[in-house]
Amino acid sequence: MQKFGGSSVADAASIKRVAQRIVDTKSRGAEVVVVISAMGDTTDELMDLALEVSPQPRPRELDMLLTAGERMSAALLAMAINDLGFEARSFTGSQAGVITTGTHGDARIIDITPGRIKTALDDGDIVIVAGFQGVSQTSKDITTLGRGASDTTAVALAAALRADCCEIYSDVDGVFTADPRIVPGASRIPEISYEEMLEMAAQGAKILHLRCVEYARRENVPVHVRSSFSTKPGTWVKDIEIKEGAAMEQPLITGVAHDRSESKITVVGVPDRVGAAAEVFSAVADAGVNIDMIVQNESVADDNTAISFTLPGSDKVRALDALHGARDLIGFAEILYNDAVGKVSVIGVGMRSHPGVSATFFRALADAGINIHMISTSEIRISVVVALEDVDAAVRAAHTAFGLDSGTGEAVVYGGTGR
Repeated sequence: MQKFGGSSVADAASIKRVAQRIVDTKSRGAEVVVVISAMGDTTDELMDLALEVSPQPRPRELDMLLTAGERMSAALLAMAINDLGFEARSFTGSQAGVITTGTHGDARIIDITPGRIKTALDDGDIVIVAGFQGVSQTSKDITTLGRGASDTTAVALAAALRADCCEIYSDVDGVFTADPRIVPGASRIPEISYEEMLEMAAQGAKILHLRCVEYARRENVPVHVRSSFSTKPGTWVKDIEIKEGAAMEQPLITGVAHDRSESKITVVGVPDRVGAAAEVFSAVADAGVNIDMIVQNESVADDNTAISFTLPGSDKVRALDALHGARDLIGFAEILYNDAVGKVSVIGVGMRSHPGVSATFFRALADAGINIHMISTSEIRISVVVALEDVDAAVRAAHTAFGLDSGTGEAVVYGGTGR
C-alpha cells in the first residue's frame, strides 16, 4: 500500500515521477494499491470557488465538489502509469468500498469492502484509489473524511487488504524531531511508537493525520513515512515494545510538536458552586466543540472563579455563541477571547522514568524570555500555551534544551508544505 500527498503530485511532471516510482515497485513483484491526494492546492482552490458561489454552501454539495480533486489525481496517475506500459485502474472512494458515516465534511470509516480492488489486483492491475472520501452507509451520498484524511484511507485499505505495510509519501524524508521549517537542524527519527506518534499528531505535527495513526495502532499496520522526492530510508511508525528495565535507555524526548491553530477562552466570574464547571463545558460540548487544555483558578473573595480553556480556532464562533446562550444559567460575568496563542509540546516515552523534564522545558522557555500561559501534561507529554509570536522560538529552545539538534542539515522540506 502506498499513499502520495498533494505536494508529491502537484503538477504533470510530478505525477509522471510518482508513476515511475509506483511502476518500479510493481516491477519488483509487489501487488500495488495507491491512495492519492488532490494535486497541490486543488482542494483549497475548490473551497475558495465554492465560497465565491455561495457564502454557506450545503455540506452535501461541498463534499461532491471537494472530492473532485482526488478523482482528477487518480485518473491522471493511472494514465501516466498506462503510458509506462503497465495496467492501472482508478477508483473513487465509494468504488473502492470505503463505507462511512453520513457526516459530511468529517465522516468516519465504518467498513471497507474492497471487492473491486481485489478483482483488479487478481487481473494484475495497479490500483489507484482517490483518498479523503467514501460513501455514506445510510444515505449513499459521497462523503469526505476531513482535511488530510487520505492517510486514513490508505491505512484503512492496508488493514482491509492485509498489506505488509502502508507507505506514506510526502515532501519530507520521514518524521523529524521538530518541523524542519522551524528547526533546520532537526533529526530524522528512524522509528517511533504508535503511542508517541499519536501524541505528535494530536499536538500539531502535520506529517500524519491523527485518525490515520489511531487506525494503524488499532489494526497494527506498520506505517513507513518517506519522501517521494528522495530514496532515503524514512521513519517506521509501529508497535515498539519497551522491555522491562529498558526505559532508562530510551531517549528523554522524542520530538517537539507545535500547533498555531489554538485559541483560548476565559470565562470570568463563574460562581464557585457545585455544577458550575459542568454547565460551562456542557454548553460547549452541546455545540460540538472539542476542548484541549483547561485551567480553573482558585476562588477569590467574592466566591467567583475564572475558567480558561483552549480549543481549535475554527470552533471559536460556535463556542462563544453557546456560552453566551448559557450565560443566564451559569451566571458568569464576561468572556475573554484570545486567538494570538499557540501550543508547544515535548513528547517522549523516556520521560516516564526521568525526573526533571518539566524543569528543563520551563527553564529553556524562561531563558528564551517566553512566558507560559497554560500547562497540560500526560504520561509522555508536556504542553504549554504561549503567545503566537513566541511559538517558533519556543520550539527551537525546547529542541536545543533536550539535545535534539543534529547539526547535519538533513531536514529538508522538498515541496514546502511538510505533507
